[in-house]
Amino acid sequence: PLVLIPEGKIAAGKMAQAIVHGARIIMVRGNFDHCLSMAKALSWDYPVALVNSVNPVRLQGQKTAAFEIVDYLGDAPDVHLLPVGNAGNISAYWMGYEQYADLGLATRKPRMRGFQAEGAAPLVTGEPFPDPETKATAIRIGNPASWKLAVAAADESGGRFAAVSDGQILAAQAELARHDGVFVEPASAAGVAGLLQDLAQGESYAGLTVVITVTGHGLKDTATALESVELPSVVVDADVDAAARAAGLA
Repeated sequence: PLVLIPEGKIAAGKMAQAIVHGARIIMVRGNFDHCLSMAKALSWDYPVALVNSVNPVRLQGQKTAAFEIVDYLGDAPDVHLLPVGNAGNISAYWMGYEQYADLGLATRKPRMRGFQAEGAAPLVTGEPFPDPETKATAIRIGNPASWKLAVAAADESGGRFAAVSDGQILAAQAELARHDGVFVEPASAAGVAGLLQDLAQGESYAGLTVVITVTGHGLKDTATALESVELPSVVVDADVDAAARAAGLA
């Protein structure tokens, strides 16, 4: 495998994945969008298969996630919220919902709601972001590969895109972990942040079946999770009484 990575702009957990799988890694002085442009060019001129979501075969695989949701729920949800970076997921899910509806396996199709980080929200503003910036590194993308498909998914479903702040994303990440026991990387919490934003703005989801996709595991980006918390500083001897006192139990 050949992996192009924006220098200094990848979480350590993701770098580790690429290394352990034996990838040939090339660091690029630029951002994700520069890497994608280079990957496309390499696939045109050299015997390289591009496996980013710009590859339609990948989206055909990803769309089966929508099949699983319908199979599990018994029908499509009313609303589906999810993070949007390169926009492959929202495009693929919509393909899947459309196909199941066409086959008579679902009686409805959901409104697709995509949420981007404020510092990387090209689908919200309608303009590429030349220098996208957000702590949610997985959606730090200024010119999504699946832009047209994603816009079609939102328009055809009656959905829309909205932006959430890094603060909202990190708060949603913490809420997911503490309340639901699910540790996700920051970008994966964007859909939850979007739901909380909608509710705060008075939008009601009462009586609706709502699905929120969370994508990457939190261990992919532990550095960001630790930035805003106080690291443990209490050290005790290997003594039960000392541990009980430190924990406020005695």
